[in-house]
Amino acid sequence: MRWTGMIVLPALLAAASAGPATVAAMRWERRVLLVSAADAGDPRLREQRRILGTWTAGARDRDLVVVEIVGEHVAGAADRAAALRRRYGLPAVGFGVALIGKDGGMKLNAARPIPAATLEDTIDAMPMRRGGGR
Repeated sequence: MRWTGMIVLPALLAAASAGPATVAAMRWERRVLLVSAADAGDPRLREQRRILGTWTAGARDRDLVVVEIVGEHVAGAADRAAALRRRYGLPAVGFGVALIGKDGGMKLNAARPIPAATLEDTIDAMPMRRGGGR
Protein backbone atom coordinates (compact mmCIF):
# COMPACT_ATOMS: atom_id res chain seq x y z
CA MET A 1 0.00 0.00 0.00
CA ARG A 2 1.36 3.40 -0.92
CA TRP A 3 0.64 6.57 1.07
CA THR A 4 0.22 9.50 -1.25
CA GLY A 5 -1.06 12.42 0.79
CA MET A 6 -0.89 14.26 4.04
CA ILE A 7 -4.40 13.17 5.00
CA VAL A 8 -4.17 9.41 5.20
CA LEU A 9 -6.92 8.59 7.65
CA PRO A 10 -9.85 10.86 6.79
CA ALA A 11 -12.20 8.97 9.10
CA LEU A 12 -9.93 9.73 12.07
CA LEU A 13 -8.75 13.20 11.17
CA ALA A 14 -10.62 15.84 13.12
CA ALA A 15 -12.97 17.84 10.96
CA ALA A 16 -16.00 20.01 11.39
CA SER A 17 -18.35 21.41 8.78
CA ALA A 18 -16.77 24.86 9.13
CA GLY A 19 -13.26 23.39 9.16
CA PRO A 20 -11.15 21.67 11.77
CA ALA A 21 -11.21 22.87 15.37
CA THR A 22 -8.15 23.58 17.44
CA VAL A 23 -6.86 20.82 19.69
CA ALA A 24 -7.90 22.92 22.71
CA ALA A 25 -11.47 23.17 21.35
CA MET A 26 -11.67 19.35 21.22
CA ARG A 27 -11.22 19.15 25.00
CA TRP A 28 -13.93 17.10 26.75
CA GLU A 29 -15.21 15.90 23.34
CA ARG A 30 -12.34 13.96 21.74
CA ARG A 31 -9.08 12.26 22.52
CA VAL A 32 -6.36 13.42 20.16
CA LEU A 33 -3.38 11.55 18.79
CA LEU A 34 -0.79 14.04 17.59
CA VAL A 35 1.59 12.52 15.05
CA SER A 36 4.55 14.74 14.15
CA ALA A 37 7.20 14.24 11.50
CA ALA A 38 9.65 16.57 9.81
CA ASP A 39 8.61 15.31 6.38
CA ALA A 40 6.13 12.96 4.72
CA GLY A 41 8.86 10.49 3.81
CA ASP A 42 9.62 9.56 7.43
CA PRO A 43 9.25 5.76 7.74
CA ARG A 44 7.96 6.13 11.31
CA LEU A 45 5.13 8.34 10.02
CA ARG A 46 4.27 5.70 7.43
CA GLU A 47 4.30 3.02 10.15
CA GLN A 48 2.04 5.02 12.48
CA ARG A 49 -0.36 5.58 9.58
CA ARG A 50 -0.33 1.85 8.83
CA ILE A 51 -1.08 1.03 12.47
CA LEU A 52 -3.94 3.52 12.62
CA GLY A 53 -5.29 2.33 9.29
CA THR A 54 -5.83 -1.14 10.76
CA TRP A 55 -7.45 0.26 13.93
CA THR A 56 -10.02 2.69 12.51
CA ALA A 57 -13.06 1.17 14.25
CA GLY A 58 -11.25 0.96 17.60
CA ALA A 59 -10.15 4.57 17.37
CA ARG A 60 -13.62 5.76 16.38
CA ASP A 61 -15.17 3.81 19.29
CA ARG A 62 -12.81 5.63 21.66
CA ASP A 63 -13.53 9.12 20.30
CA LEU A 64 -9.97 9.37 19.01
CA VAL A 65 -9.03 11.77 16.25
CA VAL A 66 -5.65 12.04 14.59
CA VAL A 67 -3.90 15.34 14.04
CA GLU A 68 -0.88 15.08 11.78
CA ILE A 69 1.89 17.65 11.88
CA VAL A 70 4.16 17.12 8.89
CA GLY A 71 6.73 19.82 8.38
CA GLU A 72 4.77 23.02 8.82
CA HIS A 73 1.45 21.53 7.66
CA VAL A 74 -1.24 20.49 10.15
CA ALA A 75 -4.05 18.14 9.09
CA GLY A 76 -6.99 17.61 11.40
CA ALA A 77 -6.77 20.78 13.49
CA ALA A 78 -6.66 24.52 12.97
CA ASP A 79 -3.52 24.97 15.10
CA ARG A 80 -0.11 25.98 13.78
CA ALA A 81 2.58 23.28 13.62
CA ALA A 82 5.11 25.14 15.78
CA ALA A 83 2.53 25.87 18.48
CA LEU A 84 1.43 22.23 18.72
CA ARG A 85 5.00 20.97 18.84
CA ARG A 86 5.94 23.47 21.52
CA ARG A 87 2.86 22.83 23.67
CA TYR A 88 3.14 19.04 23.55
CA GLY A 89 6.92 18.68 23.45
CA LEU A 90 7.07 17.19 19.97
CA PRO A 91 10.30 17.49 18.00
CA ALA A 92 10.57 19.86 15.03
CA VAL A 93 13.10 17.49 13.51
CA GLY A 94 12.42 13.78 13.70
CA PHE A 95 9.28 11.97 14.79
CA GLY A 96 7.01 12.10 17.81
CA VAL A 97 3.57 10.95 18.90
CA ALA A 98 1.45 12.26 21.79
CA LEU A 99 -1.88 10.96 23.05
CA ILE A 100 -4.02 13.71 24.58
CA GLY A 101 -6.96 12.74 26.80
CA LYS A 102 -10.37 14.39 26.77
CA ASP A 103 -9.22 16.40 29.79
CA GLY A 104 -6.47 17.96 27.65
CA GLY A 105 -3.64 16.19 29.48
CA MET A 106 -0.90 14.21 27.78
CA LYS A 107 -1.35 10.50 28.44
CA LEU A 108 1.44 9.05 26.29
CA ASN A 109 4.30 10.38 24.28
CA ALA A 110 6.86 8.51 22.24
CA ALA A 111 9.60 8.99 19.69
CA ARG A 112 8.45 5.96 17.69
CA PRO A 113 5.07 4.70 16.46
CA ILE A 114 2.65 3.61 19.17
CA PRO A 115 1.03 0.21 18.60
CA ALA A 116 -2.77 0.05 18.46
CA ALA A 117 -2.83 -2.29 21.48
CA THR A 118 -0.96 0.30 23.56
CA LEU A 119 -3.33 3.06 22.49
CA GLU A 120 -6.33 0.85 23.22
CA ASP A 121 -5.08 -0.22 26.66
CA THR A 122 -4.15 3.34 27.63
CA ILE A 123 -7.48 4.81 26.54
CA ASP A 124 -9.50 1.98 28.09
CA ALA A 125 -7.77 2.65 31.44
CA MET A 126 -8.75 6.35 31.41
CA PRO A 127 -11.34 7.35 34.03
CA MET A 128 -13.76 8.83 31.46
CA ARG A 129 -13.66 5.61 29.44
CA ARG A 130 -14.03 3.33 32.48
CA GLY A 131 -16.84 5.45 33.89
CA GLY A 132 -19.17 4.42 31.09
CA GLY A 133 -18.31 7.36 28.88
CA ARG A 134 -16.76 6.82 25.55
